[in-house]
Amino acid sequence: MNSPAQSIRWGAATASTLYGALLYVLGLHPEEQLKYAFAYTPALLSYLVIVFDKWAWRWPGIHRITGHPRMDGTWRTTLRPSPDSHIPTGGNRGPVRAYLAIEQSYWTLHATLRTAESASRSSNSTIEKRDGSGVAELRFLYENTPQVAHQNRSPAHTGACRITLAGRSPGSMNGRYYTDRFTAGDMELVLVNRNTDHSTFAEAETADTSNP
Repeated sequence: MNSPAQSIRWGAATASTLYGALLYVLGLHPEEQLKYAFAYTPALLSYLVIVFDKWAWRWPGIHRITGHPRMDGTWRTTLRPSPDSHIPTGGNRGPVRAYLAIEQSYWTLHATLRTAESASRSSNSTIEKRDGSGVAELRFLYENTPQVAHQNRSPAHTGACRITLAGRSPGSMNGRYYTDRFTAGDMELVLVNRNTDHSTFAEAETADTSNP
């Protein structure tokens, strides 16, 4: 399923292509007269914005200038529920092993957390940078959907995460989570790799070759 950001990028690329094609059909051929090349500037700028948002912001030189933290990839995540959490009888009181997959462009971020029993998907993600400190905080809301076999004990719920990181390309992060089931806890995250294609907890665990 395409995200809204992907739809916007495809829409911008399509509009730019159609605009350029229309100019060419109308006879504005830049190879014939250089002044016509300026008419294609809006289309070129649209493509450059797409390239920057999707890829270029990660390139070493540009990344150093923007200072935008890079979090894309799969993160081994350890969840440590608070002793005061309202965990039902038979529930896992931790620590809980999970994997957080972060898909990131410059302006968008989507996170999916998978445990052996459920998956959580983010919404309303924001990155707040603290000026001059090199420290940033990722915040997002999420919806959790347990596997059917566990829904009697662990019903679907919503929650929020706050993850703190330092530097442009952190290898570890830590944070907290809160849920509407009156549970909360700490999170410890270690980068496994930059791949986000693992569709299940088992796939991510298999790819985690440094799994202790």
